[in-house]
Amino acid sequence: MLSDLVQLRRARDLMDRDYAEPLDVPALARAAHMSPGHFSRSFRAAFGETPYSYLMTRRIERAKALLRRGDLSVTEVCFAVGCTSLGSFSSRFTELVGESPSAYRARRHEAGETIPACVAKIFTRPVRTGGPAENGGPSGSAEPAAETESPAPAQPVRNGEAKHTARP
Repeated sequence: MLSDLVQLRRARDLMDRDYAEPLDVPALARAAHMSPGHFSRSFRAAFGETPYSYLMTRRIERAKALLRRGDLSVTEVCFAVGCTSLGSFSSRFTELVGESPSAYRARRHEAGETIPACVAKIFTRPVRTGGPAENGGPSGSAEPAAETESPAPAQPVRNGEAKHTARP
């Protein structure tokens, strides 16, 4: 239903804006004027991932930008992006990025320093393979679908099932 999609986008915008705040499904469901169960099911159907997975992807995106700067420790970055457990943050970061936060922070990132942040965001966004993002779907990926290999039918990716691909 169109009104549900508008409400889901409102909740997704809230996650994009307030990613560092302690957000949970009941709070997001209230923002979307839905019950928590209906919100979770509808969000996954509309965007191909759970609200928690979407929120953590936003947090890891921001963490990558902070780690590239190199002036904050991994622990400081963890708390700055809204995570409350360094272990969970490190595990999720490694799952999505393919290397630990400390290894990512230690690596040189010269190429990203010369391009605007809005462009860098497109190329440094954590990627889930097998989901709608791979096919230029509703995840907001700005990469054209034509540049990918023959796309397989989009399948939702459950937490812990993401496969990693390195970006050039």
